[in-house]
Amino acid sequence: MHAQTIEDFRHKHVFLGEGHAESESRTWIVIALCGAMMIAEVVGGLTFGSIALVADGMHMSTHAGALLLAALAYGYSRRHAADPRFTFGTGKLGDLAGFTSAIVLGMIAALIGYESVSRIFTPVTIHFSEAIPIACVGLAVNVASAWLLGGGGEHHHGNSRAHHGNGAHYERHLIPTEEGVVTLEIYEYGVPPRFRLRAEGRRPVSVSHTSIETLRPDGTRQTFAMSDRGSFLESVDEIPEPHAFRANVRLNGREHTVMFEEHEHAHEGAHRDNNMRAAVIHVLADAAVSVLVITGLLLARAFGWLWMDPLAGIVGACVIASWSYGLIRDTGAILLDMNPDRRMADSLRQTLETDGDLLGDLHLWRLGPGHLGAIVSVVTSEPRDPGHYRAKLARFRSLSHVTVEVERCPGEHPA
Repeated sequence: MHAQTIEDFRHKHVFLGEGHAESESRTWIVIALCGAMMIAEVVGGLTFGSIALVADGMHMSTHAGALLLAALAYGYSRRHAADPRFTFGTGKLGDLAGFTSAIVLGMIAALIGYESVSRIFTPVTIHFSEAIPIACVGLAVNVASAWLLGGGGEHHHGNSRAHHGNGAHYERHLIPTEEGVVTLEIYEYGVPPRFRLRAEGRRPVSVSHTSIETLRPDGTRQTFAMSDRGSFLESVDEIPEPHAFRANVRLNGREHTVMFEEHEHAHEGAHRDNNMRAAVIHVLADAAVSVLVITGLLLARAFGWLWMDPLAGIVGACVIASWSYGLIRDTGAILLDMNPDRRMADSLRQTLETDGDLLGDLHLWRLGPGHLGAIVSVVTSEPRDPGHYRAKLARFRSLSHVTVEVERCPGEHPA
C-alpha cells in the first residue's frame, strides 16, 4: 500500500481548458492570415491609389489586434499555470481577455454606428467597383478565420466514453462478443434518457434476444425491453435518475455486466472558453458586417438606394453591440465569482444534506474552462471528517478544487 506523504494532500492549481494548446496555435494561425491580408491591402491601396483598400486594411488591423490579445492570454496563462503567485491558477486569464475584447467590440460598434448615421445626413461618393470586391475578399478571410478558430473534440476514456457538451451527456461502454463489439450507452441528447445498443461488427443485434436489467445499490431491479430503431436498439422505457447501477445486458442468450456511475457535469457555460469565444465573435462580427455591406452596396448600385449602405452599417453595429453585451455579461460574472451553475449548487446541497447533516455555507465559482471550485461548510452531529464529504462529491467531475469544513453540533441533529 502506498505510504501517503504531504504531496498527496497538496492541491494542484492548473485550471486551463482541455484544448488550451490547440486553441493557442489556431489563434496564431489566424493572426498570420489577418496580418498578411492587412499588409496586402495597405500596400496595394498605397500602390494603386485606393483609399478604400487602405481603410479596409486598417480595419483588419483592429481584428488582428484583438486576436493578438487572445493569443498572448493563452501563452501567458500556459507559462504561469503553476506560478504560486496566482492563488487559484491562471484559468481566468482567458475570461479577462474576453472581457477586454468585448469592450473593444462595443467601441467598434459605436464607431460603426456613428459613421453610418453621419453618412445618412452627409452622403459620400461610393466607388462600387472597388468597395464590392474588397468587401467580398474581407468576407472570405473572415469565413476562413472562423473555420480555423472553430474546432472540437471528443474525449475517450478506455472502454468507457463520457460525452458532455452542447446539452449532451451520455456514457458509453464497449461490450466484446463473439459476433463483434456492441456499444451500450445512456443517451439523453435533447430527449429523455434511454439505453441504446449498437452493433459494431457484422452481425446486428436481435431485438427478440436482447434485454437489459439494472440493479441499483439499494437492491431495486428494473428490466428494459428494447425496440428496433434501424441502426440501433433503444429501450422502450426511460431510465430513472440517478444513473448509477449495474446493468446486466442479455445479448443472443449470453449475459454481460456493465457498471454505470453517476457523474455530474457543469452546464455548457462552465466549459466555455471565453477567450476563444471572443476571438470567434470578432471574426463573425466582421463577417456579418461584410455580408450587410455587400448587400447594401449591391442594392445601392442596382437601384440607386445610397441610403442602403449606411443602413447596413447601423444594423451591423446593433448586431455587434448585442454580441459585445453578451460577452461582457458572461465574462464579467466569472470575474466577479458569481455562481456559474445554480442547478449544480442545488445538487451539491442535496448530496451533502443527508443523514441529518446540514450545509452551513456554500461557495461555487469558476476557476477556468471546465473547472469549478467549491468551499462547503457542513454542520453535523456525527464524528465525520472532511474525507467523508469529499467522497460524496467525487461524482461531480467539474469540481477541480474542493475545500470542506466540518462543524460539529453534538448531542442532537443540527437545526
